Amino acid sequence: MEELELEKDAETPQTEAVTPEDLFAGVETQTAASAEDEQLKAMLEAVVYITEEPLSLSQITTALAQPADRVQRLLDELVAEFDKPEHGVTIREVAGGYKMTTKPEHHETVRNFVKALKPPLKLSLPALETLAVIAYKQPVTAPEIMEIRGVQGAGVLKTLLDRKLIAAAGRKNVIGKPILYKTTRDFLVQFGLKDLSELPSLKEFEEIRRMAIDGDAPEPAPPPAAPDERPAEETDES
Repeated sequence: MEELELEKDAETPQTEAVTPEDLFAGVETQTAASAEDEQLKAMLEAVVYITEEPLSLSQITTALAQPADRVQRLLDELVAEFDKPEHGVTIREVAGGYKMTTKPEHHETVRNFVKALKPPLKLSLPALETLAVIAYKQPVTAPEIMEIRGVQGAGVLKTLLDRKLIAAAGRKNVIGKPILYKTTRDFLVQFGLKDLSELPSLKEFEEIRRMAIDGDAPEPAPPPAAPDERPAEETDES
């Protein structure tokens, strides 16, 4: 009987005892990793805040020399944190990158505050309509824009080109080979759009038109043109 008990004990694997030092070492490692994540998250917040252009994930990972999955995880945590109601700004994807912006629910307050500081820079109604045609029909030529709007628009096109809201996109393979126009990345940044799928609806555009005619237009957004509803006497002054 005693021999059987000895054999049983010999077959039982021996586990190493966990010492208090081992437990503390594990806690210290986790604490150090957490502190490093918090420091990196603060750096991410700083670089997204300070840059005017949206930062892509690859730009951030290269600049900080960090793995893309780690940066993405910390960015997601930052986005969730700034989405809380106690924050007036948020981090969102714009034009393929990350940018810090004010929250939509505070836009009216911010707009009124900015208006009190200096006169807002606005696009004219003809420029807004031309930009809308290009945004929804791109790539599109000047003659096609003129056909939709019913008026000449060379001056407006120059204004939009100067502001880098549109750019040439080659030439159309027809007689005369007219220049094609498309919206730019600056256009997405200017209007806070992730991509063209976020363009406002026709109903929203009509509201912008109405406010513009009343002389109290908000920052313009690029919606679809409604040529049959244009005022007949409109001219193309940029």
